[in-house]
Amino acid sequence: MDYFSPNEVALKVKRWPKDTIAAGRRHTVGLKSDGTVMAVGDNKNGQCNVSSLRDIAAVAAGNVHMATNTGNAHTIGLRSDGSVAAVGWNRHGQCDVHDWRDIVAVAAGWRRTIGLKSDGTAVAVGRNNDGECEVSGWHDIVAIAAGDWHTISLKMDGTVSAVGNNRYRQCNVSGWCDIVAIGAGYLHTIGLKSDGMVTAVGLNNHGQSNVSGWHGIVAIAVGSNHTIALKPDGTVTAVGWNKYGQCNVSDWRDIVAIAAGSAHTVGLKADGTVVAVGDNEYGQCNVSCWGGIQLPGR
Repeated sequence: MDYFSPNEVALKVKRWPKDTIAAGRRHTVGLKSDGTVMAVGDNKNGQCNVSSLRDIAAVAAGNVHMATNTGNAHTIGLRSDGSVAAVGWNRHGQCDVHDWRDIVAVAAGWRRTIGLKSDGTAVAVGRNNDGECEVSGWHDIVAIAAGDWHTISLKMDGTVSAVGNNRYRQCNVSGWCDIVAIGAGYLHTIGLKSDGMVTAVGLNNHGQSNVSGWHGIVAIAVGSNHTIALKPDGTVTAVGWNKYGQCNVSDWRDIVAIAAGSAHTVGLKADGTVVAVGDNEYGQCNVSCWGGIQLPGR
């Protein structure tokens, strides 16, 4: 999730956070300050074939729950002219975004892609078995997030809407208000409030929704079963599933943006370098040589 302080957010003014790092099931993506893109990790379906992407303003990485043992992931790039590029697995048409225009933010979930348009409406392509792509009725949207089977939107007035699978009440967000950022995991949903507090609904079998004690938070990121938060002093905290050490972020410093994959966590430092912890079976955490990554808000 891109960095922005709740104190800087005016809910009646449209704002579209631009993510410059993204984490998928088995790959990690970074946007460089020159508009090109870097990627490491599993490339079975070409999700890391980003060398041809140019003039990119934001990136998103399709996620897959850990129980899904295939490399069916994709990568999305939002160009500065509002068009969108995609590479990777396209069995459900999740990469069919080449005719999109006027897009200001993108999100990539399991087998689908969501786009936020400049007029506050949303578009979606890909898997829709649970209604997770039924976003055509949304309006006044300023941010979007995609979980495995549900899709979340933040409205200009600080309220939140959700579509898709609600088996674990991960879509029960209708009572939320004063929200400035959102995140969606496998089966849980996180909201950051303007006062720096955090709220959550959905599955909590690994403690991924145990965020009620957090305060002073400026950004959130949500993995399949873990949740990450960025504090104003550049430190990071985490709750949830930690089998691969994806929550071992307590020693991170100078972080300005965070991203969470299925079982790994990525942090962008103020100097444009990147750190990562967690599952590294496919080299998705091999980012120590990265530099020049675009800082949020620039």
